[in-house]
Amino acid sequence: MDVETHHSGPAGAGYRVLARKYRPRVFEDLIGQDAVVRTLTNAFATGRIAQAYMLTGVRGVGKTTTARLIARALNYVGPDGDTGPTMAMAVLGEHCEAILESRHVDVMEMDAASRTGIDDVREIIEQVRYRPISARTKVYIIDEVHMLSKNAFNALLKTLEEPPEHVKFIFATTEIRKVPVTVLSRCQRFDLRRVASGLLIAHFAAILKAEGITADDEALRLIARAAEGSVRDGLSLLDQAIAYGGSHIEAGAVAAMLGVADSGCIIELFEKLMGGDAAGALAGFEAQYARGSDPQAIVSDLAQLVHWVTRVKVVPASADDAGRAENERQAGRRLAETLAMPALTRAWQLLLKGLQEVALSDHPAAAAEMLLIRLAYAADLPDPADLVRKLTSAEGNAAPRRSAGDASPPRRAAPQSGAGEPGARTVTAAARARPAPTLVPQTAAAPETAAPGPAAGFASLAEVAAFVGKQRDIKLKSDIERFIRPIRVEPGRIEMALEADAPPGLAGELARRLEAWTGRRWMVTVARSGGTPPLAARRKTAREVLFADAREHPAVRAVLARFPGAEIVDVRPAEAGDEMPAEPGEDPFD
Repeated sequence: MDVETHHSGPAGAGYRVLARKYRPRVFEDLIGQDAVVRTLTNAFATGRIAQAYMLTGVRGVGKTTTARLIARALNYVGPDGDTGPTMAMAVLGEHCEAILESRHVDVMEMDAASRTGIDDVREIIEQVRYRPISARTKVYIIDEVHMLSKNAFNALLKTLEEPPEHVKFIFATTEIRKVPVTVLSRCQRFDLRRVASGLLIAHFAAILKAEGITADDEALRLIARAAEGSVRDGLSLLDQAIAYGGSHIEAGAVAAMLGVADSGCIIELFEKLMGGDAAGALAGFEAQYARGSDPQAIVSDLAQLVHWVTRVKVVPASADDAGRAENERQAGRRLAETLAMPALTRAWQLLLKGLQEVALSDHPAAAAEMLLIRLAYAADLPDPADLVRKLTSAEGNAAPRRSAGDASPPRRAAPQSGAGEPGARTVTAAARARPAPTLVPQTAAAPETAAPGPAAGFASLAEVAAFVGKQRDIKLKSDIERFIRPIRVEPGRIEMALEADAPPGLAGELARRLEAWTGRRWMVTVARSGGTPPLAARRKTAREVLFADAREHPAVRAVLARFPGAEIVDVRPAEAGDEMPAEPGEDPFD
């Protein structure tokens, strides 16, 4: 981009901010939007110009600028006369200056954020019938179009689908999901991307050269990173940095202006945290805080560093990011090689939670220090998988102790399954070292799950519930499991008792449904008392027994003791292939 040609203005004009002074005047000046420029260039070259365009993207990436450039291309009349719509606009034409300055009578710009009603759209619909006054095409640019009301969108649909030949619509929005699909289907959509940090840095350097100002490379990197892909945000920050630093912009001045810490200090702080040096980390934080760095910004920078190091570990090519200084790239590679993935993910979780604490705290510096202390001490904790593996291995190798009066036989030693191998199945092996637990109380039979065909009848209430579930009657299946206390189940007959809160008419409903599904008559009788507990109650009891048995396992007790406050949230049988074969007399879920 040749920015030196873009700071012309009317004589005696006041100061213009950089975002306006260096606004692109031709499509070649749009940075980071090559796909949009190429598509539009081919469309204009072949005459395939849509009746409406939808431009979407985050703030400051060039939506309104692109809309004005399209309007200029539609109405371009160069020194050689009217040659029709064209993208070749190297020289200002008859209408170009007025269009770029948003004062052309035939290029109407409307802010939908302030004009949202149907009356505003009716005004447009009335105007489209008239031909342009001086230009070739009448263009309507509606910014923040998602702010229009539902009625306004509906009123615009017919005109938008079949506008007159002399009318084009260009919409811009940051909230594309709020635009009705009926409107989107009538537009040619362009997604303007965030601009990469490398392109922003080069753009800022060219502007500073045109302004006669020098800057440190690190200063431009800080501004580009803070811009988050927005050209306008970056130029606003560059304006502020020029006012702050004068003819030379220093990295330290930009860091102080933005309230962020120097990247080298963040890396040093992170290395101390991962090394477990809590005192050194607090000293580094205090030094950055004294220089004016915001505690929330420091925590956010640490989280971004963890994310980047994790990316480098997974995708090594990420270390070649042009938006980072050489010392950052070297540190990223070193940290990715040194730190294990569990340590990085644990640091990310702590920082993510801590960032919210710092933001909500009345004393953000104190909250940030407490977070850093947690991070430093968490760095010494073993990986949970390694901890379980070590505890299981120690349990398997240790001989069981028995008192002199203990007459019970000793427990069998847990068979080892390659404890030194990655991913060894030692937890299942440890489970073999204890007596088989009783999953269900002796008074309650375990619910069956098989569901034979209806012609053979049913042998248990569980089979009836499974059959009803296959018929997709979820409510009836739930009522059977929750409220019925089975007494006898046999082909064509079900005898049962009901819970006190059972819905009325449950027995009759079950008989009617079974007769309709199976083609045979069913006798469903209700007794006043008796019967075994309902299926849902039996499953709950069995689950409670599983949890109680899991809490008594030595390895689980050791983990709960090592991590105070930890809870068991679920207990499941081992997956097929992961469980060891059950020996005679042992529970297969052990």
